[in-house]
Amino acid sequence: MLLRRFAQLGSVLVALSALAHAQPAEATKPPLIVPPPVTGAAPVIVERIKVHGVSLEGNLEGDSPDRDVIVYLPPNYNKDVKRRYPVLYALHGYSISNEKWTTEIHTPQTIEGAFATGSREMIVVLANAQTLHNGSMYSNSPTTGNWEDFISRDLVSYIDSHYRTLAKRESRGIAGHSMGGYGTTRIAMRHPDVFSVFYAMSPCCMSARGAPAPEMAKKMEEAKATGNSAGLDFFTRATFASAAAWSPNPKEPPLYIDLPTKDGVPQPAIMAKWAANAPLAMVDQYIANLRQYKAIALDVGDLDGLKTDTAELHRILDTYGIANTFELYSGDHVSNVADRWQNHVMPFFSKYLVGETK
Repeated sequence: MLLRRFAQLGSVLVALSALAHAQPAEATKPPLIVPPPVTGAAPVIVERIKVHGVSLEGNLEGDSPDRDVIVYLPPNYNKDVKRRYPVLYALHGYSISNEKWTTEIHTPQTIEGAFATGSREMIVVLANAQTLHNGSMYSNSPTTGNWEDFISRDLVSYIDSHYRTLAKRESRGIAGHSMGGYGTTRIAMRHPDVFSVFYAMSPCCMSARGAPAPEMAKKMEEAKATGNSAGLDFFTRATFASAAAWSPNPKEPPLYIDLPTKDGVPQPAIMAKWAANAPLAMVDQYIANLRQYKAIALDVGDLDGLKTDTAELHRILDTYGIANTFELYSGDHVSNVADRWQNHVMPFFSKYLVGETK
């Protein structure tokens, strides 16, 4: 009965497929919407740095704990040297780096455009969360390292100690898209002491899923035996990333993971671990934490397969009387991300993050 119950949840590929930035057929794809440069917008200061993650040390995958981070500083940062700023931490999606994400959200142009059209100046931070299997899921795991802790502790501590920030939760926000939207939701639920505002864009992996189809299960098990996921198709590799984050096993070298199937048979104990990391399953445990947020926003495209789960999170928050906004806009998983960033995400944090008072 337990196996049937998990099977009824559907294939794990459903949860992971949205991470592929899946689009409608070419002829029906909505156009990419990129805001034009704002005439006269002052350029932001861009710094590319390395941040050492104590939380990532000793990870079994062997990924470097020294992470590439992009920091966008307001145009007047080096002129008004006594001013301190709120900080927005931004999380990218699966299969891409923070550098690649800048080409999707068109930074620094969209940050400059937001400032030029009325958003309060803030510092924006993008960390690279790629791992051996192409994505950390922003979760704590001995296999990948403790990515939730890296974002909420190591990275925040570094930025506060190296830049002129307003080092308090009321002046920190977190946002992300797809896997980054998952990470935003997960980290926000568990760390209201660090952040006070969050915005989840098209969040993936929100609900519990069942085991993969037999063909996919065979492919995964063969790849695990060889210890190499690099040449796999997107969906299979994304499954490895999920296993590394949610079902690590330090006694299963060389990949140090447990898969949701063994010899093609679904493993209820492993799928239960995955289900325990689904925000729609976790949310009821963190209602008291979520009540501490000053503002919460969710959005997703009407052509995005993630719209049902995103709407469900909105419904749950409403049920508990937790103030939040939800927007179902016209678009797919990636078509509007640059426009959303400049004209929705940045103004949202401008409105709700506490800035410096004169």
